[in-house]
Amino acid sequence: MTRSAPLKGYLTLSLCLSLALVGCQSVAATPASSQSPDNAAQASGSAPAASGAASARATTRADAEQVTPQARAGFDTWVADFRRQAASEGIDQATLAEAFDHATYQPRVIELDRSQPEFTRQVWSYLDSAVSDQRVANGRARLDAHRALAERIEQRYGVPGSIVVAIWGVESNYGSNFGNFETIDALSTLGYEGRRQAFARGELMAALKILQNGDIDRDHMRGSWAGAMGHTQFIPSSFLAYAVDGDGDGRRDIWGSIPDVMASTANYLAKSGWQRGQPWGAEVSLPAGFDYAQTELSVRHSSQAWAAQGVARVGGGALPDFAEASVIAPAGAQGPAFLVGPNFRVIMRYNASTSYALAVATLADRIAGRPGIQGQWPRSEPALSRTQVREMQQALNARGFDVGTPDGRIGPNTRAGLRAYQRSIGVTPDGYPTQALIQRLETP
Repeated sequence: MTRSAPLKGYLTLSLCLSLALVGCQSVAATPASSQSPDNAAQASGSAPAASGAASARATTRADAEQVTPQARAGFDTWVADFRRQAASEGIDQATLAEAFDHATYQPRVIELDRSQPEFTRQVWSYLDSAVSDQRVANGRARLDAHRALAERIEQRYGVPGSIVVAIWGVESNYGSNFGNFETIDALSTLGYEGRRQAFARGELMAALKILQNGDIDRDHMRGSWAGAMGHTQFIPSSFLAYAVDGDGDGRRDIWGSIPDVMASTANYLAKSGWQRGQPWGAEVSLPAGFDYAQTELSVRHSSQAWAAQGVARVGGGALPDFAEASVIAPAGAQGPAFLVGPNFRVIMRYNASTSYALAVATLADRIAGRPGIQGQWPRSEPALSRTQVREMQQALNARGFDVGTPDGRIGPNTRAGLRAYQRSIGVTPDGYPTQALIQRLETP
C-alpha cells in the first residue's frame, strides 16, 4: 500500500501500495485488498474511527521492550535534535510536546522497510484481489450510501464518485484496513534509521504541521508503517497540499469523516489534472503484427491514429476520443490490452503503477455497472523472482542487448532489450518475460 513530495511529476500518494505493485509483497507493503476480508466493513454514513488505540499502545510498549539501550539512546538523541529543528521552523512547543514527549522507536517499522520479497506479483493476481466480486459489491454499497455526497463532489471537482470510491476500496478496503501505526512514531523511526531518511524527515515535519493545525490529534493520526494515513492513504505532505474540509466542521479529517475523505481524494485528482467528462480508457484488441514497442506510456498518439493502426475497442464502438493516448499490454501479447488517456495517468499520480491504475479503473467501471476486463490473462505463467529478472538482464547485456545495470526490476530499458532479443529469435517482440524465454536466453 516510492513516493516523495506531491507536486513533482508522476509521484505516489501511497508508498506501501507503490512498493507492493512493483513486487514488494511484505505484510505492510501488501495492498489492503489482500490484508483483510472484503466484507469487513459495512456501508454507513460515517467512517469508523481509527480503531485499536489501546491495542496499538500495548504493541508499542511490547516493541519498545525489544529495543536495545543503544538504539533507544540513539533514537532519543535524534528526536531531540529534530525537535530543535522543528521549533526553529515554527512548530510550537505544545505541538512538539504532544508529538515527541512519548515518542517510541518502532523496530517493526524498520523490519518492514527493509523487507524485499523475492517474487514479484503477477498483475492478474493483484487484480483478482483488488477487484474481487465482494470488493465490487461493497463499493456499490458505499456509493449508494453516499450518492448525494458523491454527486456534489463530482459537480465541484469533476471526478466521478465511482473513481473516488474505487480508490477508497483499493487503498484501505473502504476503511477497514488503513493501518494502525502511529504516524509520528513510524516517521520518527524511519527518519532515524530507515532507507529514506530525507523523505521521512520531510513527512514528519508535515505531520507536525497537521497536528499544529488541529486537524487530528496524535493518538488518532494513524496509518501505514511508511506514513500513509487514513481511508485513502495520504502521506502528510499530500494531506497539507490536497486535503479539504468536506463536511464544514473546520477540520480536515481523513480518518473519521467520509465527506472529508471523498472530497480530499477528488481534490487530489483534480489538482493532478483530472479531465472532467473523460473516461480513463478502454480495453482494446490489437491487430496482427502490431508493434509492441509502442506499448509504453511514453508513446502517445491520438485515438484516431491508433484506430488507423487497427486498434479496436473490445465489444465494438468507437475508441474514447483522446488527443494523446497510450496502449499498454501488461502481460504482453498473451493478455488484454488497453487504450489509456490522461485520466489514467492522473490515477498514476496517486500511485505510480500501471497495475494500481488499472485496478482503480476496473473497480470503478464495475462499481458503476460497466463490465470488467474481458480478455484472458496468461494465468499459467508463474511469477518471476528478482533473481531471475536480474539474471535475465545480465544475459541480455552479455548478448549485446543493452538494458543497463541489472537491478531485478522490469522497466522500459529491460523491455526494449528483451524485444530486441525476441526479434532476433523470431518470436513476437512484446517485451514480456516468461520463464521459458529466460531459459532460452540463458542457454549457451
